[in-house]
Amino acid sequence: MKNKRNVFYSLLIILAGVIYFPVQAQQKNGAQDVVETKDVTTSQGPNSIVRTIKQDRKGNIWIASWEGIFKYDGKSFTNISSKVSSARFFSVLEDRKGNFWFASIGSGVYYYNGKSFRNFTTKDGLANDRVTNIYEDKTGNIWFGTEGGASRYDGKSFQNFKMKEGAAHTDADSIHVSFYQQPLPEGHWMHNDVNSIIEDKTGKLWFGTRGYACVYDGKTFTTITNKDGKPFANVRSIIKDKKGNIWLGGNDGLWRYDGSTFTNFTQKFVGYIYEDKKGNIWTSSESANTAAWALSRYDEKSFSNKKPTVTEITNKPMIFGILEDHKGNIWFGAFDGVYRYNGNTITSFNGKQSQK
Repeated sequence: MKNKRNVFYSLLIILAGVIYFPVQAQQKNGAQDVVETKDVTTSQGPNSIVRTIKQDRKGNIWIASWEGIFKYDGKSFTNISSKVSSARFFSVLEDRKGNFWFASIGSGVYYYNGKSFRNFTTKDGLANDRVTNIYEDKTGNIWFGTEGGASRYDGKSFQNFKMKEGAAHTDADSIHVSFYQQPLPEGHWMHNDVNSIIEDKTGKLWFGTRGYACVYDGKTFTTITNKDGKPFANVRSIIKDKKGNIWLGGNDGLWRYDGSTFTNFTQKFVGYIYEDKKGNIWTSSESANTAAWALSRYDEKSFSNKKPTVTEITNKPMIFGILEDHKGNIWFGAFDGVYRYNGNTITSFNGKQSQK
């Protein structure tokens, strides 16, 4: 059983960890303004991998996919980036000023003010052009999780941070599950490959990496360990819930930190975590019944129990970003596009439709 699980995780890493395939940057002019051209509008969304889904203050749904950045206004999909870049996009953020940031693999970061684009790369100070995560802190700084550490942008310049000193990743490197079955070397490049960033209620920043998760207090990076003293490896998602608790998901399963104690809810691999308006926790994780990923909901009212109530909504080869829209629908990304769950029916926006 353990060997089968290792094979399963190997496939996860090969398929989900696609950021290690070499990609050429599409934009090479540094932070240059690119005037927006006429966008491509269709009745269907992307048909390839969707990594992140967000809703803006106007109600539009933004989708970061391998086909570009799509905006859904409730009626049609518009590929916002089609005339600007052919890069694979992993993340999208609307900042407090209403501007958008898009993270790409190989082309750095794109800033979009609704009219024009601006591309930031390593030439402008970004730590690495392979960017998977974007986060805005309490002071308005924009953080980018890259393959080469974290970059903080204050509106004028970048400041870069490494969790551990060590050699940079090369295209010859590969990831094997065996890496996580023994302590990782201090200088291993995976410690600086940032998957997720969140700021806790004390102002400290938590970083989930392909190596170990850590906390930054403004001066020092400290590796996070659970109640048994074990570090959290390959943390893919970190969120802060409405009560200020921190949730971590990765190779070691789903964990909650209440400020003093870590509590484990599952030891199955967890790739994404999301809290809905009712306080329920949604995850994409290893399925209980198949060698696939499940979209699951943990009932908020049952978290005080030793075994909380978990409902598995659906299975897919892989499930990525999760979002609850303003109407209470749950959106999630998969290999073949974006889906919406209304509590009964799961609708695909690539022409397919399925029932719960």
